[in-house]
Amino acid sequence: MIKEVRQFLEKVAEDRLKEDLEKYRRMALELGATDAKIITTASVAIDEKVRARCSSPRCPDYGTNLNCPPYTWDLDQTRKVVKQYEYGILTMLRVPPQEHASKDYYDFAHHRIPSASKMYEIVSKIQSAAFYDGYHLAIGFGGGPSCKRVFCPSMECSGIKGTGCRLALKVNPTLHGVGMDAYTMATRAGWNLYPIGKSVDPSQIPYAIEVGLVLIY
Repeated sequence: MIKEVRQFLEKVAEDRLKEDLEKYRRMALELGATDAKIITTASVAIDEKVRARCSSPRCPDYGTNLNCPPYTWDLDQTRKVVKQYEYGILTMLRVPPQEHASKDYYDFAHHRIPSASKMYEIVSKIQSAAFYDGYHLAIGFGGGPSCKRVFCPSMECSGIKGTGCRLALKVNPTLHGVGMDAYTMATRAGWNLYPIGKSVDPSQIPYAIEVGLVLIY
């Protein structure tokens, strides 16, 4: 239940905005994030090479859902959208490396990634809270694998079929799906991260991370 529903304002006072941003930062931590930072959109990294990596080598999720290329925005659209915002909440969740560094990573039937589901939850709840606080255009971006990989691995994407997303209020495009470089953004935030893949022994790295972003105002 939302404690307070505010009216929408065209212009939000600076002191109220700062209080709200801090509230969302704390909210991310209360929801289970390891760390969360208030950022300006100047630190949002957008790079054509990120989208290129979706198709070379071709990601198994490519073309399987509305939140992955080629269905998501192109880079020009991402830049235009980000330019309309000034502040956001960048969130990080440390997770066991076994979730990401596994030769069974793409065994959809048996390999689960609960941390990715958790980050989608954190992002969607912060976005929802901001909406009811009057930031009606707050928009979120999840971390790691696509919504298809996390929530609907054995189902055809209903969004592609034109019948609407089954989890429309729970999932968002990923950062990399719209061309944002989560690795660079995490590094700019002061977070440590390591190369992870099927060839990495999980014992070689202390942890993996999930990164999410909600643009507020």
